[in-house]
Amino acid sequence: MVNYEDATPNPEFLIKSIAEQGYSLETALADLMDNSIFAKADKIEVLIDTDKEPFTLFLADNGTGMDKETLKANMQFPSTTPEEERELTDLGRFGLGMKTASFSQTRRVTVISRQKGKKKYYARTWDVGYLKKEGKWRILVESDQEINNLVKNYMSLSECHLSRFENFEPNTIIVWKGLYKFENYLEKKSRQDALKKEITEVTSDYLSLVFHRYLESKKKPLEIRINNQRIIPFNPFPTQVADFRRIEFKQKAYRTDVITIEGFVLPSRSIDESRNGLTHWTTKNRSLMDMEGIYIYRANRIISSGSWNGLIKKAPRLQLARLKVEIGNSVDDRLHLNVAKSQVVIPHDLKKAFENYIEELKIEAEREFFNRGIKRFSDKNKKDKIQLFARKASNKGVLLELNSDFPLLKKFKEELTGKQISRLNIVIKMINTTINKIRQTHEESSFAGIEENGELALGDLITGITELKKAGLDSDMIKKKILPDLGYKLDSLPVEITNLLI
Repeated sequence: MVNYEDATPNPEFLIKSIAEQGYSLETALADLMDNSIFAKADKIEVLIDTDKEPFTLFLADNGTGMDKETLKANMQFPSTTPEEERELTDLGRFGLGMKTASFSQTRRVTVISRQKGKKKYYARTWDVGYLKKEGKWRILVESDQEINNLVKNYMSLSECHLSRFENFEPNTIIVWKGLYKFENYLEKKSRQDALKKEITEVTSDYLSLVFHRYLESKKKPLEIRINNQRIIPFNPFPTQVADFRRIEFKQKAYRTDVITIEGFVLPSRSIDESRNGLTHWTTKNRSLMDMEGIYIYRANRIISSGSWNGLIKKAPRLQLARLKVEIGNSVDDRLHLNVAKSQVVIPHDLKKAFENYIEELKIEAEREFFNRGIKRFSDKNKKDKIQLFARKASNKGVLLELNSDFPLLKKFKEELTGKQISRLNIVIKMINTTINKIRQTHEESSFAGIEENGELALGDLITGITELKKAGLDSDMIKKKILPDLGYKLDSLPVEITNLLI
């Protein structure tokens, strides 16, 4: 005979522990919407009256809905296994999402549903207060009258908001009765203001990014309404903008899927534009630095964004870098996707591939960042006589140099003798090289090298060095201080110069 003790967990304690999965209001609502999308909904609305307590939130969709038995199964803890093979469009994994997301925000969640085309709704409720009182795992079965009252309350709230959907028939309605995280504020006004900001600003911002592909879909676009507001999609990769640069993508076979990695570099002008409120580059409540990093897409939904997932640290000079990663839902266990779909850990056997690609992306993003000041100068071949500095393309990137067509500089050169012009050319070259060295301080590429000295004639260089030696500078000083500022490496000097410095 086997001896045992009953180990049934306390339902109140377990549910409260399960709920602590790192959800915020916006990530919790996104988790509920995953189920709506999988149920083929093309309209979802979130409604809440922020002026009345306890705050009650409704999330309704026009998806396929559930019959009584399906609803009963989906209210279980958990309703599926992570190992189960899923459809490509399935955004779930653990069979816990709806329950854990709901309990992260409320202590009483009701799911009302009917099959599409049917009239009768069914409803089940998890109530932590009831579980605490009874001490047993029990789901409440709502009566027809209770269901009618909840649906009536939802309809009444829907009608009093703007931007309503036409011909919208909800088949599933999730009700959160009481939002304890906001009701714990001491002052009533603080509670209302915090919830209003969270639902109208932070949540709308988040959903516009996470579901942008569904919202933008040409075939059957998803529509999301939050109170009076329709969500406008925000695509973090605006490829329709001409100077939004794409780095060559790479693919890696990984188990049963192929992972695609593709880097993008924003134009340097986006730094100023985002400060002025233009929306090509950032959402309303996020800066360029907030949005730099890796964006992981799984079944067209962003599951991670705005960080480098521990591979490198964020930095202002990398704010123009974004990395798009596409994965399938059959490898999310290997990427350690958590229940809240808010955290991804890059597995060890993929880290090297990510690090190598990010290194390439870093170089391009840093170059664009440090070149941002040079964009306002004209190209040298445009013969702009107004600006003192001009841009010049080179095999080391875009350089900034004194504009030889600037009127005062041009006039000054015309009045000089041959030797004086040689001396001036030496000084100009030192200025140009020093400016570009300062600009490129944080870049790995060096601007030293004979190939960048085409505009400094050998005769000018000989004259300049001769004059410097006459002025008392010895050969070692010229090698250490002067030649590097002219962009020369000692091992690439012309023979004539090497002989002068013996």
